[in-house]
Amino acid sequence: MQVPADVATLPHVISDEEVVKKQAPALPFWRLGLIVTCTSLALIVGYLDYLTGYEQSLLLFYLVSIATATWFGGFALGLAFSVFCVVIWVASDVFAGIRSVGFWNVGMALSAYFVFTFLLAKLRSLLDDLEYRVRERTKALHREMTERQRLDREIAAVADRERRRLGQELHDGLCQHLTGTALTAQSLLDKLEHRAAPEIGEAGKVVNYIEQGIDLSRNLARGFFSPELDAEGLTFALRSLAENMTERFQVPCTFSGEEMVRVSDSTVATQLYRIAQEAVVNAVKHARPHSVGIGLQKSNRHVTLRVDDDGIGFPPRLPEPQGLGLRLMSHGAALVGADFKISRNPNGGTSVICKVPMEEEAH
Repeated sequence: MQVPADVATLPHVISDEEVVKKQAPALPFWRLGLIVTCTSLALIVGYLDYLTGYEQSLLLFYLVSIATATWFGGFALGLAFSVFCVVIWVASDVFAGIRSVGFWNVGMALSAYFVFTFLLAKLRSLLDDLEYRVRERTKALHREMTERQRLDREIAAVADRERRRLGQELHDGLCQHLTGTALTAQSLLDKLEHRAAPEIGEAGKVVNYIEQGIDLSRNLARGFFSPELDAEGLTFALRSLAENMTERFQVPCTFSGEEMVRVSDSTVATQLYRIAQEAVVNAVKHARPHSVGIGLQKSNRHVTLRVDDDGIGFPPRLPEPQGLGLRLMSHGAALVGADFKISRNPNGGTSVICKVPMEEEAH
């Protein structure tokens, strides 16, 4: 049998049953399980109530089913099970042999169940609201911490860039200018020596002072900007730092570490270098040591920087507020996620330890 073309092209007419099926969502599995559980609890209590007789009522135990329904299903479901439990209670008493049921008792039981359901639903609502507030506040705090960490990294990058710029200007500007001045003063000194002028001594002092100024400017430039850190890596930069500190402060400063320690992250390398620099300067200025040691090791996906001195030792109790050097080292370690610790050595002196987690690099 062939279907006419005009009939075949007609749109499908949805029946009322199909509309109801589409509009009525299926009951969630967990809610169906909750209803079955609460119903089973109420029936068990009702059966026990029937066994004990109507002289001993188990009205209090029906609250288990009502509380479960209210806490996990909401106020409406709790009210429904309050009525259901009262019906079970009345039915158990009737089957146990009671001839008439007092409406006053039924009303009091139902009212008590309603009040209990209302209070429990209110408590659950307050707890849910508190949990929501805590969750939102935690998210906001996490966003604030993330934003603060980002700002800290940006500030550190800007400070490092400005420090490098200042060191470069000192090295290329002031040092070169003083070098030219020293050459001019030396030329003048040579002319005075040829003439056997009496001002030779004062001219020699001027040349010596200018040369000292050149050394001071170079040391300042190295403190602001370390070209070895960019060129050769952290290991070579720390070795150069030890040599520079020995020459600058006349205190033996040595470096010991593995040559194969590679720190590919420039931010981590820069912060470790600054921490070592600050630790050595603090030790020389405040601890009056005979020697200072800088160590760098890598093990178990961690790079450990250690600065030890044999000075007077770290005070048992830190002053409040802490010094700028300690705050700078702690802040630098926090920027790269490192564990930072300062402790007294058993044999005297102080140890500064900074341990940074590092990812394995692909060969």
